[in-house]
Amino acid sequence: GSAARSADPEEDRAAGEQLLSSAKDLREHAFVVNHLAEILAPMCGSFYAPNTPQLIQTNEMWHLATPITGTLKKPTTTALELAVRCHPTPAICGTPTAAAKSLICTAETDRGFYSGAVGWCDASGDGEYMVAIRCAEVAGDGLTARAWAGGGIVEDSDPEAELAETTAKLQTIVRAMGIHNF
Repeated sequence: GSAARSADPEEDRAAGEQLLSSAKDLREHAFVVNHLAEILAPMCGSFYAPNTPQLIQTNEMWHLATPITGTLKKPTTTALELAVRCHPTPAICGTPTAAAKSLICTAETDRGFYSGAVGWCDASGDGEYMVAIRCAEVAGDGLTARAWAGGGIVEDSDPEAELAETTAKLQTIVRAMGIHNF
C-alpha cells in the first residue's frame, strides 16, 4: 500500500490517513506480511508481527509498513538464507506464487534487477537484504537508463489508480535523473 505525497499539508495528511484506512491497501499489505510470517515464524523462537500496519513516509510517498521482529531458533542461519527463503514476496510476484510467477513470465519483459534481493552478508552470516521494488539500471555510458516500479493488483484494484500510484513511485528515480516532464 502506497500513496503519493502532496505539497499541500492538508491534502498530504488526508492521503496518508486514506491509505491507512483503505481496505484494498490493507489487504494488499497483509498478503506480504502473512507470507513473511508463514516463512519466518517457524524459524524463530520468538516472533512478532503487529496486526495493524503503521504509516511511514518518504519525500514522494506514504507507505504501509509492518515492523516484523523475531529471534532465530538456529543462530547460524545467515541473512542470505533468510533472503532466499522469503524471495519472492507477494509484493513483487503476487499470490499464489506459482500461478502469479507463471503469468508474470508470459506477460512481462525481463525484469533485470527489478524485484531481486539486494544486500550483503558478511563472513559470520550477518547482513541485510531488501527487495529492489523500485530501481533503475543505468547504462555504462551513463546516457540511458531503464526504471522499474510496480503496483499490487488485487480484486478491487482500479487501473487508473494503480497507474497513478506507479507513476508516483517512479518520481524519486525520475527526479534523480533530472527529468522534469514525466
